[in-house]
Amino acid sequence: MPTATAVAPTLPRPRTPAPPEVTVTDPALVKRAVKAAALGNAMEWFDFGVYSYIAVTLGKVFFPSGNPTAQLLSTFGAFAAAFLVRPVGGMVFGPLGDRIGRQKVLAITMIMMAAGTFAIGLIPSYATIGVGAPLLLLGARLVQGFSTGGEYAGASTFIAEYAPDKKRGFFGSWLEFGTLAGYIGGAGLVTLMTALLSTEDLLAWGWRIPFLIAGPMGIIGLYLRMRLEETPAFAAEVEKSEAERPKVPLRDMITGQWRALLLCMGLVLVFNVTDYMLLSYMPSYLTSELKYDETHGLLVVLGVMALMMIVQPFAGALTDRIGRRPVIAAGCAGFLALSVPAILLIRQGSLLAVALGMGALGLLLVCFTAAMPAALPALFPTKVRYGSLSIGFNISVSLFGGTTPLVVTALIGATGNMMMPAYYMMAAAVIGGVAVWFMAESAGRPLPGSAPSVAPSER
Repeated sequence: MPTATAVAPTLPRPRTPAPPEVTVTDPALVKRAVKAAALGNAMEWFDFGVYSYIAVTLGKVFFPSGNPTAQLLSTFGAFAAAFLVRPVGGMVFGPLGDRIGRQKVLAITMIMMAAGTFAIGLIPSYATIGVGAPLLLLGARLVQGFSTGGEYAGASTFIAEYAPDKKRGFFGSWLEFGTLAGYIGGAGLVTLMTALLSTEDLLAWGWRIPFLIAGPMGIIGLYLRMRLEETPAFAAEVEKSEAERPKVPLRDMITGQWRALLLCMGLVLVFNVTDYMLLSYMPSYLTSELKYDETHGLLVVLGVMALMMIVQPFAGALTDRIGRRPVIAAGCAGFLALSVPAILLIRQGSLLAVALGMGALGLLLVCFTAAMPAALPALFPTKVRYGSLSIGFNISVSLFGGTTPLVVTALIGATGNMMMPAYYMMAAAVIGGVAVWFMAESAGRPLPGSAPSVAPSER
């Protein structure tokens, strides 16, 4: 009789975890995405540079009160109105970008920005249609501000989601390269026109030229953006079933991301206070407060921006090597330690001293312009990235960045202390430093909620 043989039970082999899905980027597509996003930012700041440096002429065309101060205040009032609607634009376009796609919304904002700027060049003067002229100017500015509310957050999200993880800082830095190029282009064009045209010609028709240029620029930008596909991160979100990817209410984009929103607002505060202080307020500070020659002041600012453009890509690449946090922290520490010496140099008045002081502030600002386009999108998961970033960014810009020239001017008037620009930047640096302390390092890591992204050479 055969005997039974005990057979050891066969244990199932442990499963090897499946490797996470990896997105391999297309270098040509990444470069196209960067160009398309940067051009929109360049257009926004082209308008900013034009409007800032042709403000006196616009005051005479649209607000002929006979009082130069009242004209200038009215012109900048229309300019400031755009900041009031930026958060509204962010609350509309941000969630829309998370729902229908980044590419579609960025195409819409490009059309609206170009249309708003182009329309300013077509508005009849006050002498032609009376009070309708400033009302139309205000309407065009509101269109610009509303569309801008979805531009920066969308453009930085677009580049961040296209770029490989190890080069996100480098590619993101080109967004602010576009900002500087647009501002230099706008301010430089106005300077050239002022030199070549008579005052009469500038008032009659010359002021329209910079605004009308926005039309062709918008068509080029729209063409570039329409050629692009959706970002890989958003496309992966779309592939999920509706049951797994419910629509996120606007309220949840705020309450569900409150910690990241606070960090975002703190980082944007130091970024934009120092940015608007240097690029927007300092030319006025040089001429109105220090009685510096207007032409020399403008040339110094343009020279500083050109220097920043040269350094920008290298600083972006540096954030990929050593991290975003060390670079942003260095900028905060630099503004805390060097704002007073830099303003003292500027107040000294000589061309060399002003250039050195402004140059030091410009190089410190590069710490933010190079790191923020990659650092800010990494604060939020893919499903709410566009919406939450738009809300946090635009609220902070409207409350703190756009008000910087007004607040600093008021502080100087109230105290008589000409060092207020330095103290204001130092206060912003402290807030930025606290935000850096609590933020997580994102360099070389996948975006939250997205698969790792690598260049073909890293496969």
